Amino acid sequence: MKVLTKAEEQIMQVIWKLDKAFLKEIIDELPNPKPHNNTVATIIKILTEKEFVGLKVYGRMHQYYPLVSKDAYSKTTMRSFVKGYFEGSFSNAVSFMVKENNLSVEDLELLLKQLKKK
Repeated sequence: MKVLTKAEEQIMQVIWKLDKAFLKEIIDELPNPKPHNNTVATIIKILTEKEFVGLKVYGRMHQYYPLVSKDAYSKTTMRSFVKGYFEGSFSNAVSFMVKENNLSVEDLELLLKQLKKK
């Protein structure tokens, strides 16, 4: 799966949230200051070429929808992140988060309980 730039990921977050949307709806969901319509349209075109976004044509209007689920992209991104920074070890990643106080022992215990339920 291809990696997204920050701008592409920001647009994908909106498309995942809305499930399907026209250009104006996507722009409305973006934080201020809003990017120009042409900028967003160009990013969506790139996402279409990367096969992350599909489109349905209604006359001159295009409705966009995700071709890649947020879960699928998240899994790939997390695996790549852990591989690149923690030698592929998720336990090293969790240890780092605990050491840096990004994850408390209570959070870790809660996570273990949730994993045991599954």
